[in-house]
Amino acid sequence: MAQHVLYRLLLAVPVLFGVLLLGFLLLQLVPGDPATVIAGPMAPPAVIEEIRRELGLDKPVIVQFFLYLVRVLQGDLGHSLISNTSVIEELAAAVGPTVELMVACLVWSVPLGIAMGTVAAVRQGGLLDRVIMAFSVAGVSMPIFFIGLLLMQYFGFVWQLLPFIGRGGPLWSIDGLRHIVLPAVSLGLIFIGPVARMTRTAVLEVLRADHVRTARAKGLREKTVVLKHALRNALIPVVTLVGLQAGYLLGGAVVTESIYSWPGVGRLAVGAILSSDFPLAQGAIMVLALAFIIINLIVDVLYAVLDPRVQRS
Repeated sequence: MAQHVLYRLLLAVPVLFGVLLLGFLLLQLVPGDPATVIAGPMAPPAVIEEIRRELGLDKPVIVQFFLYLVRVLQGDLGHSLISNTSVIEELAAAVGPTVELMVACLVWSVPLGIAMGTVAAVRQGGLLDRVIMAFSVAGVSMPIFFIGLLLMQYFGFVWQLLPFIGRGGPLWSIDGLRHIVLPAVSLGLIFIGPVARMTRTAVLEVLRADHVRTARAKGLREKTVVLKHALRNALIPVVTLVGLQAGYLLGGAVVTESIYSWPGVGRLAVGAILSSDFPLAQGAIMVLALAFIIINLIVDVLYAVLDPRVQRS
């Protein structure tokens, strides 16, 4: 197990390096000059050029990336060009709300997706199976910004049942729970579909296995056969999908946080890019990449625990 984890960690190093390089190069294409942002649009060209020399922006791009990489390895992500505060402090304040949103999304969507997939497998070919699959396809097909705006329009504006702007407080407070409902539901609705479809496929495959037929021949109740013999053995591919989709949810969280003004890393990254705050944007991209790598590492470890054959591959 230790060798398996070490191998995955070593594989994560070039991935993170590639993400840092790609993010750095993409930000070079974003319109705007950090020196102009610092000096102001009315500053004389001489002042802007002096700031560019101080920031090292007059050097070749490859040299700028090397200097940036050295600072990252030293734990220095720089300072925000807009607020002049440490990038680490800005990211530390935004990580908590993003984690809250991810937890609030997964805590209801994963159990519901597994339950829907199991019911669809048991009722294969029936009306309930078709309704669940249609709902799953609709959830996968609809873009998250459309779902978010739809929920915001009716539950927040028309019916005024829930707040839809900002974060009301910690997740354990009443106001915090009310504010997180709509963002978590919006993000979770695109997650239910893949989980339900994978669960249905895995349960159908296990229901045809010999040990399930043996359990039924022994006279066990259908509920016991499905829950204890079929579902438990079908969870390995579902766990893998949940972990991988949780990584992809980070992309959906960027859109969700922007729609609902949720003060997370995704919204911070979007605001930094739009304002040409390159140090903050680079730090946010790095945090999102690290989160994706960590989630995939956890999935690999869980898969190795559930299926020891993976450790030998």
